[in-house]
Amino acid sequence: MAFLSCCFARLRPNVYQAVYPARVAHVDLDRSQVLISLEELSGFADHEQSSVEREWAEYIAKRRVHQPAFRAMVMRAYETQCTVCRFKHGELLDAAHITADSDAAGDATVTNGMAMCKIHHAAYDQNFLGVSADYRIHINAALLEEIDGPMLKHGLQEMHGTRITLPQSTRDLPDRDRLSARFKAFLDTSG
Repeated sequence: MAFLSCCFARLRPNVYQAVYPARVAHVDLDRSQVLISLEELSGFADHEQSSVEREWAEYIAKRRVHQPAFRAMVMRAYETQCTVCRFKHGELLDAAHITADSDAAGDATVTNGMAMCKIHHAAYDQNFLGVSADYRIHINAALLEEIDGPMLKHGLQEMHGTRITLPQSTRDLPDRDRLSARFKAFLDTSG
């Protein structure tokens, strides 16, 4: 069964265009996902389209409704600073999950999160950076050997062996069992 709906196509940052009608092609309640088909339907074909709209035909949108609350709790616990480098600009910080949000055990609790700047969060998610249960930062062995610019040297390589900055409250500390499991995955992929 297909439903008619409206969706918004992103033209550029902070600029969206309503697309109506859009067809809801599939609803997956178990994953909280909806597949939207942006087929040219009657009345829409005459509309002037940007090149972005022509490039995208359909997509799956998934929204984590708990993320804003999780982020707020983690930022408060870490005093709005990156646990790796102590960078303090909140607009460039993320609440990184230790146990992935997509994992059934990846609950949105402070002890399953760490505040990280965007570069360290991305490095953590890609297993270029790991955090062991003793709160030490480890950098992928291959990355330690690489020679590149100052971001690699100062932003990642020099962090190897240092300790993360921890929350003041012991109840907000990263869960050591979660860190241990995640660090094992880091070791398995980093060599």
